[in-house]
Amino acid sequence: MTEEIKLFTRDELKCRNSREDAILIIHNGVYDVTKFLDEHPGGEEVLLEMAGQDATEPFEDVSHSSDARSLMKKYKIGELVEADRTQSKTAFSPQWNNDQQQEQGNSWSSWLLPLLLGVAATVLYRFLFL
Repeated sequence: MTEEIKLFTRDELKCRNSREDAILIIHNGVYDVTKFLDEHPGGEEVLLEMAGQDATEPFEDVSHSSDARSLMKKYKIGELVEADRTQSKTAFSPQWNNDQQQEQGNSWSSWLLPLLLGVAATVLYRFLFL
């Protein structure tokens, strides 16, 4: 059994902008962040300022982590009707992940170039000034 996605219009969401009923639109998805207000690391004011509106641009401007993007799923209650959707600047939201390990194969190159430049400078200094 698949769960049907609830559809909302922008007009019906405009009035849902209080501490008791805070809704955000992000990438055409509708999120009820009322229970998240006290937990939001940036403070509840940030969410309440955009409540009842499209918060996609401010959300992306902050460059939320992949953990924050995963947490959003918990608060999604639906999507905008087709007529009220906006076209995203990018076809998909970027997946920022700071948890990836650095490539081990390139670790030697991070110190090799400075070492070679140091040796070359030393040889050049001794040749010209000593």
